[in-house]
Amino acid sequence: MPSRRYVPGRGALSLAVGAVLVTTAAGQAPPAGRAGSTARPGPAVVTVDACSGAAGLCRVPRTTMAVDASASVDLPAGAGPLALVLRTPGRLTDATVTDRRGRRVAGRADSTGTRWTSEVPLPAGGAYTARLVLEEPGPAGPRSRVVRVAVRTAAAPAGERLTVDFGPGDGRTYGVGQPVTAALSHPVPAGDPAARRTVERALEVRSEPRAVGAWHWVDADTLHYRPRDYWPARATVRVRSALAGARVTDRLYGGPSRPLTFFTGARVEAVTDVAAHETRVYRDGRLLRVIPVTTGKRGFRTRVGTKVVLGKEAVVRMRGDSIGIARGSREFYDLKVRWATRVTWSGEYLHAAPWSVDAQGSADVSHGCTGMSTEAARWFFRTVREGDPVRVVNGYGERMAPFGNGYGDWNLDWSAWLRGSALGPAAGRSAAGSPLQPAL
Repeated sequence: MPSRRYVPGRGALSLAVGAVLVTTAAGQAPPAGRAGSTARPGPAVVTVDACSGAAGLCRVPRTTMAVDASASVDLPAGAGPLALVLRTPGRLTDATVTDRRGRRVAGRADSTGTRWTSEVPLPAGGAYTARLVLEEPGPAGPRSRVVRVAVRTAAAPAGERLTVDFGPGDGRTYGVGQPVTAALSHPVPAGDPAARRTVERALEVRSEPRAVGAWHWVDADTLHYRPRDYWPARATVRVRSALAGARVTDRLYGGPSRPLTFFTGARVEAVTDVAAHETRVYRDGRLLRVIPVTTGKRGFRTRVGTKVVLGKEAVVRMRGDSIGIARGSREFYDLKVRWATRVTWSGEYLHAAPWSVDAQGSADVSHGCTGMSTEAARWFFRTVREGDPVRVVNGYGERMAPFGNGYGDWNLDWSAWLRGSALGPAAGRSAAGSPLQPAL
């Protein structure tokens, strides 16, 4: 199975299915509409093609669908890279494909702006969400709308081996709050605790200096590993699977998986006190800076709890319709924002907000992000890295979810974390190797 490559992105959203599906033979597709049309656009016509990059004769049919808002399509196992093609007038201004954990699938658009192709095939047995932002001609000029396509890939045929795709990225340096992730090639249901114990015992994590940690089953094919507290600063973390050749169930044996090594940097932490309207930034326990901020106003309260830096964007376009604010309403916004540090897949950032400088340090006026001056946001952007923890305290918003909208793992206390392990309380230990094969 080819390796999976991902970049950070927005979390997957829930889908409603209601589209007209038309399946055609590979190599056939309806003609594109006339790009210059000014008629009110009807449903967007999108082709899902999994033959891109396939060697020899492709036997995977293209599926063309008329999409009002959302639709779904199933692909066989072993298909080629995913291609999404807009057939009606307009262009793709943004295309994001995420897996069930919210990780973005790497891909790129072509020069015409009508076709997006993943860099690698979608793994078998997966569920993905394609979020397409379309710019279409309209009576009053170009208009933008979002459509979504749920893409499911069939499970691998019998005889495949259980393998593991570890995260985060290999060979990189992260903050002390970065969890280890393990995506399984086959689901292991909660109803088979023996199989889960076999898998969990075989997934080895060792850090230098050592840290007590444990795996937690997020769902049937996803585990996260975190220490009881944060990782030690300036640590080396090595992860590997010892599943190769191990019997998991009567019909499934483990296969080889690529190991992972990453590093942690200094212990950098940010604490946003909503009531005090300030963010304090620490490095190795020493206060570096106190930044006046504004957080989410009534109706858009900033989530409280511990989050983890997911990525950084020097410039990002933020629009109200991405969080459900209707275009044309008094709350709608469409801004290019500088020095944006992302902490949730749904679009919560710490960023420059020069329009709210008067409120920073005294009032909550944002739509959920933490706003600060341009100079402070640039400093923050350059000070933190992926994996650094960001805590929000003394706030009024809902609590950050442990999973699904970023890395909220630290919002479970240690006893709750251990309840997610198939090994029970014995899971909390300093990893010293698997009973199946020698330790790292």
